[in-house]
Amino acid sequence: MSQEVVSILVLVAVFAIGTLRPINMGLLGIVAAFVVGTAIGTDEDTIMAGFPGDLFIILVGVTYLFAIANNNGTVDWLVHAAVRAVGGRVAMIPWVMFLVTSILTMVGSVVPAAVAIIAPIALGFAVKYRINPVLMGLMVVNGATAGGFSPISIFGSITNGVVERNNLEGNSTLLWISSFVFNVVLSVVVFFLFGGRDLIQRRVDTDADATDRFKRETTESGQPVIGGGAVDMAMENPGLDRDRILTLIGILTLVGLAVSGVEWDIGFIAVTVAVVLSLLMPHATKDAAAKVAWPTVLLICGIVMYVSLLEEMGTITWVGDQVADVGTPLLAALLICFIGAAVSAFASTTGILGALIPLAVPFLSQGEIGAVGVIIALCIASSVVDSSPFSTSGALVVANTPEERRDRVYKRLLQWGMSMIIIAPITAWSIFVLPGWL
Repeated sequence: MSQEVVSILVLVAVFAIGTLRPINMGLLGIVAAFVVGTAIGTDEDTIMAGFPGDLFIILVGVTYLFAIANNNGTVDWLVHAAVRAVGGRVAMIPWVMFLVTSILTMVGSVVPAAVAIIAPIALGFAVKYRINPVLMGLMVVNGATAGGFSPISIFGSITNGVVERNNLEGNSTLLWISSFVFNVVLSVVVFFLFGGRDLIQRRVDTDADATDRFKRETTESGQPVIGGGAVDMAMENPGLDRDRILTLIGILTLVGLAVSGVEWDIGFIAVTVAVVLSLLMPHATKDAAAKVAWPTVLLICGIVMYVSLLEEMGTITWVGDQVADVGTPLLAALLICFIGAAVSAFASTTGILGALIPLAVPFLSQGEIGAVGVIIALCIASSVVDSSPFSTSGALVVANTPEERRDRVYKRLLQWGMSMIIIAPITAWSIFVLPGWL
């Protein structure tokens, strides 16, 4: 049995043990990286190099920053302001998050950076207005992916560059539109699948008379109506004080630098902003470090560390080569989409796009199927699985979920992400490759 096959079986075993036993799957991933790496003669420095330091920093930095924002009431203020902006329509809140995140990636923010900025705010809304956090998290991730393939975006630039370097036919505008529409449709499914229907009739009062109605209802019924009908938005509004203004400046700084095109890592920026705020308001940072989702950080980083070893030892390339040898171009295209989805669910989508498109060159050069359709299908299949809790975007959603619901959200995102590994490639292939219209 080849080392590539063994390494894949070990990955399956890690998931099986982590699911059946109460042990952090990240620890299993680290042990797997050590055992398999040592067995094939990989030195410890190479094994350690697979630890995703950038992912660790961004998870810690963003969750720490928004723990401060939650402690000093900034998140409450943002929630109140946004609900007023949509006229109190609770059902609109997930779609506002989708749109804002898509705009960020559309203008050049990397997908994980956009999710890192919006996910904590969106999940604050979810808690405040009893919206399913899985629904809110998926809307943020899908929004980031929807805008992620614009011609000036990171994903779009990488894909179009690889296409051009390999002398393949491409259509950057169609790629962007296709990805956006696909994610909108997918989000409609998400909206109704995870409780969106129950939100449609729910409203919260945002006008100045809410206080009087709140008092009347409290007097008459003994308690106010929560999550619908009359909610005292005027009384709940925390207002702005020095700490909240400074925190908003910090968050806006993070957003501005993320979309400005600077090459600074979003995780380092988040940590820096959080530390500066800690120095300015030490009273508001008490217990903030304890609110970082450390078990989630360990889980994600450990699994990614092992997948990085698989890339280093050539397992991923080996799988791609096996696909390239398939005689039927249509089948080869479908298999490439499956590989893109499966690997991207656990690793960098950016890296996958750069690696798999060249692997498709041999069968695309035969001219039996259109390159544009295959590239669009591959990009969609490789990106919509970012909702997996093992990708950066999915991990950020889990990390920013309230602790009491974190395990449930993790399991739901795992189920959704794994289902997307199957559904997204088949759907994208059926639309963009099989009909032969591209």
